[in-house]
Amino acid sequence: MIGPPPGTRIWLVAGTTDMRKGFDGLSALVQSVLADNPFSGHLFVFRGRRGDRVKILWWDGDGLCLFYKRLERGKFIWPRADHGKVCLTPAQLSMLLEGIDWRRPERTAPLLAS
Repeated sequence: MIGPPPGTRIWLVAGTTDMRKGFDGLSALVQSVLADNPFSGHLFVFRGRRGDRVKILWWDGDGLCLFYKRLERGKFIWPRADHGKVCLTPAQLSMLLEGIDWRRPERTAPLLAS
């Protein structure tokens, strides 16, 4: 995925979303459920009921973009909350989209002492 511009916030929308929703339906969810502006330039990440699909809604300044990903194996790691949103870093979003548990990443090698 192309990285978001600097200063862009990435919001993971808690709970599940009807993946049949498109631009208008997801924008309405951002406004009504999150009380946020879908045209703010932030990314809003939604997960389907089965857990193997996500949609990302993003206003790039010219129009709304909708990205969709389906995992062939596994599920996307999601917070247990039913409502609200969680802020992610670009690195956490990258891990999430790869099917990695972004909440507890572990280093493969110990840090070197200075």
